[in-house]
Amino acid sequence: MNRLIFIVALYASTAAFAQQQVTTFILVRHAEKGNDGISDPDLSNAGKLRAESLSKLLAKTKVDAIYSTSFKRTRSTATPLAMAKHLTVESYNPSKLEEIDAIIQKFKGGTVLVVGHSNTTPAFINYLTGHKDEYPAFDDSEYGDLIIVSVNERGKDSKVTWLSF
Repeated sequence: MNRLIFIVALYASTAAFAQQQVTTFILVRHAEKGNDGISDPDLSNAGKLRAESLSKLLAKTKVDAIYSTSFKRTRSTATPLAMAKHLTVESYNPSKLEEIDAIIQKFKGGTVLVVGHSNTTPAFINYLTGHKDEYPAFDDSEYGDLIIVSVNERGKDSKVTWLSF
């Protein structure tokens, strides 16, 4: 059922832009992290299950690239899908939002998964849409959001679809 909702939402978000080259970003916060007292924890068991669920959810979706911050929890969230799609998880620096423009140009018309954090994922959405503060940081307990942003021209022509998994 979730897969059907996702496919319908993805189709709806891109159908309006059919005449133009739309770049689709699938944005997620990393899955649940472990709590072992270190600054760069890996995923908890629940997080590992969510990462696998993400991979299954996107199994039939064409994904051209996968980006993640350099933290273990983001890379571990992206890895199951990267392995299934035979892609490499590329790093991006969330403090350099101009890197997003390079990703848009490199994958124009494609689909890119980006795994970030409770603060960087909303910042990424705001940058894509041109709405500086429309999307605030997620609560630290929120892990199941999947946001699809379809962009023709960053900051001017975008559509946001918000789902949970």
